[in-house]
Amino acid sequence: MVTGNVGALGNNDVSKALPLQYVSNEFWHGAIDIDEQHKDIIRYSYIFAQQDNTKIAEWGNDRVIDLSKHYADEIQVFDTWNHAGEFENAFFSSPFQSTLLKHHKSAFKTKHGHTFTHIFRVKAPLLKKEEALCIIGNGKALKNWGTETPVMMSLENNWWTCKLNLPKESFPLSYKYGVINIKEKKFIRFEDGENRMLYGDADKRKLTIVHDGFAQLPNNTWHGAGVAIPVFSLRSKSSFGIGEFTDVCLLVDWAKKAGLKLIQILPVNDTTATHTFLDSYPYAAISAFALHPIYINLEKVAGKQYAGIIKPLSKKQKQLNELPDVDYEQVLKFKLSALQELYMVQKEDFFKDEDYKKFFEQNKHWLIPYAAFSYLRERNGTSDFSTWQLYREYNKNSINKYVSPKAKHYDSIAVYYFIQYHLHLQLSEATDYAHKNGIILKGDIPIGIYRNSCDAWVNPKLYHMDFQAGAPPDDFAIKGQNWGFPTYNWEEMAKDGFDWWKKRFEQMSNYFDAFRIDHILGFFRIWSIPMSAVEGVMGHFVPAVPVHVNEFSERNIPFNYHRYTKPYINDAVLWEFFHGDFEYVKSQYLQQGKDGLYQLKKGFETQREVENHFAQLEQNDFNQKIKYGLFNLISNVILFELEGSNGKQFHFRIQMDRTPSFRYMEWDKTRLQDLYIDYYFRKQDNFWRDEAMKKLPALKAATNMLVCGEDLGMVPTCVPDVMKRLGILSLEIQRMPKGDTQKEFFHPADAGYLSVVTPSTHDMSTIRGWWEEDRSKTQRFYNSELGQWGDAPYFCEPWINKAVVIQHLFSPAMWSIFQLQDLLGMSETIRRENPHDERINIPADPKHYWRYRMHIALEDLVKQKDFNEELRSYVEESGRA
Repeated sequence: MVTGNVGALGNNDVSKALPLQYVSNEFWHGAIDIDEQHKDIIRYSYIFAQQDNTKIAEWGNDRVIDLSKHYADEIQVFDTWNHAGEFENAFFSSPFQSTLLKHHKSAFKTKHGHTFTHIFRVKAPLLKKEEALCIIGNGKALKNWGTETPVMMSLENNWWTCKLNLPKESFPLSYKYGVINIKEKKFIRFEDGENRMLYGDADKRKLTIVHDGFAQLPNNTWHGAGVAIPVFSLRSKSSFGIGEFTDVCLLVDWAKKAGLKLIQILPVNDTTATHTFLDSYPYAAISAFALHPIYINLEKVAGKQYAGIIKPLSKKQKQLNELPDVDYEQVLKFKLSALQELYMVQKEDFFKDEDYKKFFEQNKHWLIPYAAFSYLRERNGTSDFSTWQLYREYNKNSINKYVSPKAKHYDSIAVYYFIQYHLHLQLSEATDYAHKNGIILKGDIPIGIYRNSCDAWVNPKLYHMDFQAGAPPDDFAIKGQNWGFPTYNWEEMAKDGFDWWKKRFEQMSNYFDAFRIDHILGFFRIWSIPMSAVEGVMGHFVPAVPVHVNEFSERNIPFNYHRYTKPYINDAVLWEFFHGDFEYVKSQYLQQGKDGLYQLKKGFETQREVENHFAQLEQNDFNQKIKYGLFNLISNVILFELEGSNGKQFHFRIQMDRTPSFRYMEWDKTRLQDLYIDYYFRKQDNFWRDEAMKKLPALKAATNMLVCGEDLGMVPTCVPDVMKRLGILSLEIQRMPKGDTQKEFFHPADAGYLSVVTPSTHDMSTIRGWWEEDRSKTQRFYNSELGQWGDAPYFCEPWINKAVVIQHLFSPAMWSIFQLQDLLGMSETIRRENPHDERINIPADPKHYWRYRMHIALEDLVKQKDFNEELRSYVEESGRA
């Protein structure tokens, strides 16, 4: 189908798009009539509608016919479908067009005759500045395949274009595109592949436009390297105990010296919910739009005029800045206090500032509710809006009155406008500085929102507030992860075309060129945990096709509702979980059931009830042991019943086959195991593919940022196919091979081009830290991946760290991105003494304190000439500089 901005193409309403007729394996065909009076630009694109009514749009929005410039009775257009997964499309995203390939663009123009029958358009994003395209083919008009004086093309809006007056005898036309060095006036090469063919005629009142897609030139030759580090981890001599947006400029200076082209950071949204270290978790934002006040530079806000206000803080600043890690609570406390003072002395001029007024108008859709939410959080002493006496339910009209400048509390509201504006200025300045130095910024979009957040307060219908998002168990979190976020109500979000997501992407594009979708698997299905549970292991995927009770009988599997859905507790299980304390557990928390089995007493039947009980007791090792033992008992089940199914439909508990309940099953377990495998690894795949294709294409089309997905964990078979289809870059980690491979490690040399390779992420130990975790695994890596003989060194020596980095630099992947700690680990003199002090996050700990900070100031790192030049040499040798 064709959709476009004229009535005959449905006026951009996809449901009214023009259906095309199938002609052959090469062509589809359609025709429309355009009123003679219509002299505007027609913009159009193609859509492939499948039998199940799902629609796949081609990539791009640059098919244009300018009717005001063409006087023809008939316009014939030959287009090539633009598959979103084509490598070249990545180079038309904003980071490449605005920064990375900015200096590659040729300014070459050539004159075309006023009379022409054909327009040829083709793209070639990786041409160098001194290169241009030409078109050569059979017939006099195309120089009879001569390369000495070929027909030159001009670059117009990313299309290489030429206009030709072709006589009838030229057809059928055989041609190719070629590359010319315009400085040396030398023909370099033809494009690859078979000759292109064009059939048709050349009537005087007929114009033919040919969109030939991409010139068949090497399209995977561009490579870049980057550094990943959270903003809070940056250290400069002028910051206030934590990394600040202004420090990004210093990081840019260092990255440029090292030949790096990308800086990747973690989310920088405001997470201020409790004013405690728990807020250090950057994926629990109270607003998907507001920036975090902790990253502000007070000196820039004060300026010279008000420098005296922050001068008394210099002693505290020095004290906090000298700490090895971030003191989150102290830093936030002093910054917020100073910002309150700065607002009060600047507010008169601030509200007159025309740039601020423009910022406010563009952002008031989120800024007003965020400021009101922040004030109400302070007034009520909690961000849990369900407990507020007033405004627990958001009402736009009421809140607009509440934030009126006439209100007594207006300053307590407007201070958040003031803070957000200055954060915007500082991050924008850092972004501009990066771009001027040829470096792009990559942000991070969390998969979830914080339960007690402004977003949930404003529009709770967009979320399933009665569930918790998380992740199933893996090697890094054996009980799974419970992030506590509500899950998304995708059906509700789809009603307005995913407007909340589109606004979120728009906001990110103000500062970032690329972004990482945290846990992209959540767009296929999310790990959903009931509120009655604490551990991730108690969840199941949503959406998912459940197992029907009939499937058990169809496979000759005995079905016992109570045996499968209730915790299986006998004396052997109790001894396994509690050892010598099992009699105490029986007396306090269990009651006798049938056949020598036990049941949990009322009040202890869910993990949440158990957690609430132990929260009131003394926090000691014994109580912790009993609590987690009871968690294990509660999760010792085979099936979770689907609510409302009346005992007819179920979801399997993840890792069912590892439970004592499965182990102590009296009948043959093989068939049950087969049904479990079918449920998790076969039954859902097409279903999940369809779910992702309902969301991701529309969301990706809403932004021109480069999109990367964190596709780690329990990856369904359909995920790689969908990501390739949409041109979303995958993430490849050396110690986490994907798919059905039996390999223990992933080799960077095996990465696909549209991918990011890295030896570690913020959720893992660094190369050096990992080296000391498992001696046997390290030894196998040393022999198989590094190709070394003999015993592996006990510690990760600099040459080993360096070898791993170089492996990744020479990968065929588009991007090699490294944690800063892994790059510093190559140097004996610069790297931190204890690698275990460099870890950023421990996913298994839901209350982890995110406080890692560089041990060397950026000003000093920039001066490390030998190290910087050595790193740059590796980057240059790998072709990534």
